[in-house]
Amino acid sequence: MNSWTSPTGPTPPIVLSGEQRDNPPRFKAAAVQASPVYLDATATVAKAVDLIREAAANGAELIVFPEVFVPGYPYWNWTMNPVQGSPWFERLYRSSVDLPGPHVNALRAAARAAGAVVVIGVNERGSHSMGVLYNTMLTIDADGELIGVHRKLVPTWAEKLTWTGGDGSSLRVHPTGIGPLGVLACGENTNTLARFTLLAQGELVHAASYIALPVAPADYDMADAIAVRTAAHSFEGKVFSVVACSTISPEIVDAIAGDDAEVRKQLGRERSALSGIFGPDGRPVTEPLIDDEGIVYADIDLAKCIQPKQMHDIVGHYNRFDIFRLDVDNRPRSPITFTHDQTPTAGPTPVAPAPEEEK
Repeated sequence: MNSWTSPTGPTPPIVLSGEQRDNPPRFKAAAVQASPVYLDATATVAKAVDLIREAAANGAELIVFPEVFVPGYPYWNWTMNPVQGSPWFERLYRSSVDLPGPHVNALRAAARAAGAVVVIGVNERGSHSMGVLYNTMLTIDADGELIGVHRKLVPTWAEKLTWTGGDGSSLRVHPTGIGPLGVLACGENTNTLARFTLLAQGELVHAASYIALPVAPADYDMADAIAVRTAAHSFEGKVFSVVACSTISPEIVDAIAGDDAEVRKQLGRERSALSGIFGPDGRPVTEPLIDDEGIVYADIDLAKCIQPKQMHDIVGHYNRFDIFRLDVDNRPRSPITFTHDQTPTAGPTPVAPAPEEEK
């Protein structure tokens, strides 16, 4: 079994208190766009802790980091064949994160010191196998408690060479001081049913984490793709979305490309990353950040989610639940289940005597 066990049983919608309904939360959010210290979990966590301090010093109460920020994304899956990339898989595994473990403890302490909710992506090692890695999003509340561990349900395209898929147990919206918060990683923000699962639980704040993708087909604009998906979720759900994307550092280019000029050119492609904050009308609250490292800040007022829902509330009056129904299996999945006989026994199981030899 893995060391993190998600809550089981029915997943009720998040119920806001009367005070929160009368006075919806208002807060500042931060979307971090940065590169990891590539394949170095300890150094990357130290960088994340510094960024948490910086964002909190600027008033942020929600701080969202990129997908698999600790300790980075397996770009070799896109630039090498599986045999060439296999040693890199081992490097990533050796430098990934355990739950529980010291890296997560450091992030929890930083969130607690900052008094901020932190969402951050990590490569998580499955405790039951020396080969299992999950693309995992951690949600840490302002008290430093680890309240959510969401494992990406379906690794995208070449990512299947690295990550094991998660299960439905982590598709949960978390009650926090800044409102009901849901989290999805990268391509999951294209999964309509996953997004609806969060909205139907009362999500009002959505954290979407991505990686820079310069290795996409030539006609694919990653910055536009992130903006379209973020705008769609915000507009459809009438929620705020905070989207954080990683960047490609010269260190990553040197590690992956080496002397290969074509791969170096590919990894240097522009418009591969976008981070920002979008409102319930689907528009950016402030100017998004493209490609460069930095932190995007914006003030969020959840009261602005109310009026747009009068027009379209897809988890309320603007749906036909007598016609449409979504069933979500939120049971945690284990690699093994033991079934044992509960019948009490008074002693050893009797052994039948051997048949007598024929005379």
